[in-house]
Amino acid sequence: MVGEVIGGYLAHSLAIMTDAAHLLTDFGSMLVSLFSLWISSRPPTKTMNFGWHRSEILGALASVLSIWIVTGVLVYLAIMRIVSNDFEIEGHVMLITSGCAVVVNIVMAYILHQSTSFHGHSHGSGYQKIESGSGESPSDSGPLGHHGNTSVRAAFIHVIGDLLQSVGVLVAAIIIYFKPQYKIADPICTFLFSIFVLGTTITILRDVFRVLMEGVPRGISFNSVKEVLLSVQGVKAVHSLHLWALTLSQTLLTVHIAIDENTDGQSVLKGATEVLRSKFGFSSTTIQVETYCEDMACCAHCQDPKD
Repeated sequence: MVGEVIGGYLAHSLAIMTDAAHLLTDFGSMLVSLFSLWISSRPPTKTMNFGWHRSEILGALASVLSIWIVTGVLVYLAIMRIVSNDFEIEGHVMLITSGCAVVVNIVMAYILHQSTSFHGHSHGSGYQKIESGSGESPSDSGPLGHHGNTSVRAAFIHVIGDLLQSVGVLVAAIIIYFKPQYKIADPICTFLFSIFVLGTTITILRDVFRVLMEGVPRGISFNSVKEVLLSVQGVKAVHSLHLWALTLSQTLLTVHIAIDENTDGQSVLKGATEVLRSKFGFSSTTIQVETYCEDMACCAHCQDPKD
């Protein structure tokens, strides 16, 4: 990253600076993530009774905003270069710097690929998300196995993106080195890579928005949860069902369950809790058991929300 910053400055290349800015924001995101994880490990208090878990989401939001700001500045500089056409590119410096970046990314991709092959040899070929709605609890795969493998795969995919970006810079460097009059390839690369970088943040921003707005967690269906609860023996009706998440991996539920007068409420509560944890992996569930009455069918507060 430092080498690309120096090389981009010496070569007067915005394309290399864009690549370096991407790596810089990655490094900053990692620091923000580590800080957020440290904060989120603090115990709950009477004021922050859910704990500090949402700091992870706020950290992700800060990382995305920093990427957008840096990218916006580079795009502005690229536009000014195209408009004024008053710039020179040191082709040989750009070629050497971009070539080194490609080599480094190839080495990193190879190392991570070997890691994914080692960790994933007995887990199948699919990439299973932690928040899948398959019914498997996140803890079923061991404390480190599944999460570690997921993290390595995510890092490998990210490095592949960096490698493709570095290869694009190298192609632009080769063009400029042999045909200096085509120096416009440098700001054009900046535009293309800026679009690529912004595109990679859309999914993160969507997840952040869903968590902050307390939407239904990704991979969990409102209707599926209700159907599972209705399948518990003794349950006649379900209402006031709320699903949300503190983080992408910590999901919560509150619900009212209506049962017959002769049904044992404690057995229903135990059965509902176990089925919710086993099928959806909820971190916390709050279930209120109450006696069923006919008025629930027409009660405005007992109706499901709109689709």
